[in-house]
Amino acid sequence: MRVHLYALTFALLACSQPAQNSAASDTASSAMTSQSTATTATTATTATTASQPATASAAPAQPAAEEKAMTDTQDKVAEIHTTAGDITIRFYPDKAPNHVKNFIDLTQSGFYNGTKFHRVIPGFMIQGGDPNTKTADVSTWGTGGSGKNLKAEFNDIPHVRGTVSMARSNDPNSASSQFFICVADARFLDRQYTAFGQVLKGMDVADKIVSAPRGAQDRPNNPVAITSITIRPMTAADKGTASKP
Repeated sequence: MRVHLYALTFALLACSQPAQNSAASDTASSAMTSQSTATTATTATTATTASQPATASAAPAQPAAEEKAMTDTQDKVAEIHTTAGDITIRFYPDKAPNHVKNFIDLTQSGFYNGTKFHRVIPGFMIQGGDPNTKTADVSTWGTGGSGKNLKAEFNDIPHVRGTVSMARSNDPNSASSQFFICVADARFLDRQYTAFGQVLKGMDVADKIVSAPRGAQDRPNNPVAITSITIRPMTAADKGTASKP
């Protein structure tokens, strides 16, 4: 099972970003090795942080841009309308402010309208957000982005069923527009990918998407499309279904 999970992780690395980042396919061994030591590395980081002198324990002041991003995106949800049904997600701007803002900005520009869930892996995740999937040239699917990359905001949100996270290449700071929704727990991705949201409603739709017949490169035979995404304030009903990471 561990080898299978590493293979799934590399699938995200190799097929999630623009062509200029395709060097990930040349670093399969190092990518898999880094995944196998993820738990040790995380533990070591925690231990190092804990051993710092008290005078160094205070967190640095948050940049004004990040504070504004958090304010503008606080208590917002996204209704992802697809040809298979709706998926509603809530955001974690306190954990990944720039990734949340990026997703909302792209949504409000209409960027995601017409894109497809081009990669589905049962027991793992569904992946979408590639503008190349609006075209008929399937050979380019999985290689597109928005033209802007984001600095990683790895955090303590666990990659469990329903977690929404950003796809990237081998470069930790290469997330752009492609995102994935976990349909099962994938804790081996924790602190390796930037999780920025959680599904509130519509996991039945995600399950329908991931279980559809698929072919090579985990591409569904009849990909489900995103028709539009609506950003709206979180309601009392939404808060009733929300849970802390």
